[in-house]
Amino acid sequence: MPKAPSGPARAARATRSNQRTSSKNPTGRSSFSAKRPTAGPAPRRAEAGVTRFTRFRRSHPMWAALVPVALVVAVLAALVVIKTTSGPALATPAASTVTGGGAAATASADGTSALPAGVLSAVTSVSPATLAAIGSPSGVSSPVATGTRTPVIDGPDGKPEILYVGAEFCPFCAAQRWAVVVALSRFGTFSGLKATHSSTTDVYPDTKTFSFYGSTYASPSIDFVPVEEQTNQVVNGTYTTLQTPTAGEEALLAKYDTAPYTSQPGSIPFLDIANKYVLAGAQYNPQVLAGLSTAQIASQLSNPASPVAKAIDGSANVIITAINQVLHNTASRS
Repeated sequence: MPKAPSGPARAARATRSNQRTSSKNPTGRSSFSAKRPTAGPAPRRAEAGVTRFTRFRRSHPMWAALVPVALVVAVLAALVVIKTTSGPALATPAASTVTGGGAAATASADGTSALPAGVLSAVTSVSPATLAAIGSPSGVSSPVATGTRTPVIDGPDGKPEILYVGAEFCPFCAAQRWAVVVALSRFGTFSGLKATHSSTTDVYPDTKTFSFYGSTYASPSIDFVPVEEQTNQVVNGTYTTLQTPTAGEEALLAKYDTAPYTSQPGSIPFLDIANKYVLAGAQYNPQVLAGLSTAQIASQLSNPASPVAKAIDGSANVIITAINQVLHNTASRS
């Protein structure tokens, strides 16, 4: 039964090139210099007091009256073209990246606390009927298949491995952990889960969630390997380090936490389902959890009409389907 390391943290991962922050980078402003007009032939002097349009209006009064209308129509048409051809504003990224270089976290400052009473039971006992009623909502992201030729990766106990990589400060990881716990509870049992929250200064601040650091998971069919890279505690300007991926885990990140599996290379949360399916980024928008306590989130998971349940349980359904597909294919080859 794998257990997330709780001893001294290994060296932090190197900073990824697209490090994500909640602030926008300043944009440079281009400039140009107007050129002086070159000398050329002087224009002919117009008839005193009479312009071309005046002469045209005298000769063609009906057409002249239509000119202002045509100009208005042209302007409106231009506005429509601009409106329909301008792309939408870029969506808020559904992932964070690890900053790296943080000091090792201490046991008393790992960013976690005890779960409120009843939370674990509520999250791990969502009924099959509730999950079936919610299904797979359209707003939930699905994992990307890695291809039929990729081999299944087994975990420490020789069963298909579910690898999770995240960090406590990350609001997208905070959202994703809820779905992971609901999904994996269909296949096994968690012990030692603790409460934590995302950074209070990032987007979707203070999103309530679990931490997999120091937890254990027992299952007859799958192995779960969680890696929480950093805490939500800042020391000397960066989040302290909890765990570092092994060389094998880094190889998976280098292979799958990049294009074409994600448009944001180096993203967390990252979920690898036995090397057959990968998810880079949260499956749903963390905004649905805004302002809710851990207990309030957990209490809504068995209500199919709740937006919280639709997001979390719907995401869990997608993960459950992927795991079942892996287990079915593994059993059919044995």
